[in-house]
Formats: sequence, C-alpha cells, structure tokens
Amino acid sequence: MSTEYRFVEDLPDLIDASEYDDHPEGRLVRLRISWDETGVEVLGDAFRPDMLEALLEKMGPDAVEQMLCG
Repeated sequence: MSTEYRFVEDLPDLIDASEYDDHPEGRLVRLRISWDETGVEVLGDAFRPDMLEALLEKMGPDAVEQMLCG
C-alpha cells in the first residue's frame, strides 16, 4: 500500500518563530502523537521539511497531509 499525499489549507503550528534563533542549524523537529478508536495521528512541524518527511515516511502512514507555507 502506498502513502497518499494531500495538501490542506491549515495545520497547527508546533514550532513558534521565537524558537528560530535557538536552532540556527535548522534541526528542530517537533511531533505530537495522539490516538483514539479510529487510529493514530502524528502531527509534525520542522524547520526543514525534508527531515520531517523522511521521518513520517518511515512510519508507513496511509495518508500524509501537508500545508504549503512560505
């Protein structure tokens, strides 16, 4: 089974702009994991999207929702 990728309008921020100066190398990745009777949800935020995408891909999700920002 392959992962479905979808763009969504909004996702919660887990990293605040005030944290940028504390992580000049851009390595901060923050995750929030929650679960209920329908399954597990992993919400992630990162300075470098490639790091977060690689981590999520290893989890083998059915779907990944992404938000464009810039």
